[in-house]
Amino acid sequence: MTHEAITLPIFSQLLEPQGVAPAQDYEESRTLIYHTLPDLQQRAKVRFIVGDLIRFKLGTDDEVKRLVKYWRAKLSPQMDSTDEDIFVSGFEDDAELMDLASEAPIIRLVNHLFARALDLSSSDIHFEPTETHLDVRCRVDGIMTRIERLPVKIHTAVASRLKLMARLDIGEKRLPQDGRINYQLGDKQLDMRVSTLPGVHGESIVLRILDRSDTAVSLQQLGMPAKILQQYQKLITQPHGMILITGPTGSGKTTTLYATLEKISNEKQKIITVEDPVEYQLEGITQIQANASIGLSFAKGLRSIVRQDPDILMIGEIRDHETAEIAIESALTGHLVFSTLHTNDAAGAVTRLQDMGVEGYLISSSLLAIQAQRLVRRVCTDCSETIALSEDEATVLEMEKDSSFEIRRGHGCELCGNTGYRGRIGLYELLVMSDAIRHHIATGADANVIREQAIREGMKTLREDALDKLRAGVTTPEEIVRVTRSI
Repeated sequence: MTHEAITLPIFSQLLEPQGVAPAQDYEESRTLIYHTLPDLQQRAKVRFIVGDLIRFKLGTDDEVKRLVKYWRAKLSPQMDSTDEDIFVSGFEDDAELMDLASEAPIIRLVNHLFARALDLSSSDIHFEPTETHLDVRCRVDGIMTRIERLPVKIHTAVASRLKLMARLDIGEKRLPQDGRINYQLGDKQLDMRVSTLPGVHGESIVLRILDRSDTAVSLQQLGMPAKILQQYQKLITQPHGMILITGPTGSGKTTTLYATLEKISNEKQKIITVEDPVEYQLEGITQIQANASIGLSFAKGLRSIVRQDPDILMIGEIRDHETAEIAIESALTGHLVFSTLHTNDAAGAVTRLQDMGVEGYLISSSLLAIQAQRLVRRVCTDCSETIALSEDEATVLEMEKDSSFEIRRGHGCELCGNTGYRGRIGLYELLVMSDAIRHHIATGADANVIREQAIREGMKTLREDALDKLRAGVTTPEEIVRVTRSI
């Protein structure tokens, strides 16, 4: 596999509208000829991927066409002049795949994509092959956005590079694989959880970015309303009982739990967690990685943990009756237990536990509180402006039109990627156990009864917290509807 065979598709993708092609002469093989000189940012992008020695100069249409034809013939004489089949997936030998993944242009390209994702504060990078392209998309503030569209022929090289970095079987393309990449980018140390999945057009690869600097987030930075924060901080200092954090995938549950453990961690207490996977390593805390493939389930890990004399337990997720039973038993025998559930609201967690077969009297006796949460995008502070809430927006939010209700909306700028949003903030709903709520749970009342009782006792719902943040200019009506419409 030659150096040029890898760089040509990259050049074509980066500057194809300008008609780019490598120079014909060997001495000028680092020169790019095209119709219109690119701006400095495009030049920097090319140089980052293929090296600093690249030169740029103007050329005619005929010259560009001639050079493209020349390089196609030179790189693969067996192909016809319209075929760019340079990266056909035909590498079955592991050594060949490793050589392909170690080519300098591929290394630079992957590093460039990592840098782009970090600049956007992405949580995930998706490498998605289609019939004609390799799309690279990032999840930014919970929303997918495409950052690159590369020729599909480059997919084998990129996939091999990622699997090599994650220490996966580079030749296995038929079965899913999971791995991890440790990557130093400037002064940032990133952990990236890697998942591969076979698809019709090749392996889909997803990287979950775990930025170690994110572990420094405190409870005060999460966006909890002052009253909820005060209640929550009091609850997490209780000697025993169970606190549940609920919400869909990607609602910040793990971040809340880590911020909680950081807050209460001290030398006088032993804290043990069982997680799948361990996303961040916390100093002074014993963390167990659940692994169902070797029989180390949440339940089995918990049974061993309680014999380690812990004061505080954190269970990544309650998934079944056995795990729920051990967690509740631990809460009732003098341990403070934290865990998560996938439910729409706080009251729904009770129903979820009942569906797992847990008796109502055990739930009511062990629970201290249930906190439901969501994440909404923040309005960009650099391009936002204050406007009145429109009548249509008030109708969608099921509010009466109030001319004094003003919101802030971003019109898009370079800092927010022209989205009008930058960063996210939590919406919270904290249901604290009371005698009346415990009675409802013990007698098998449904979630609506429990929810109504909590509201009578002063619980602020997720929608109410969202409207407060809307009035404060933190988010927009569209975000509230997107995030809370299922509640």
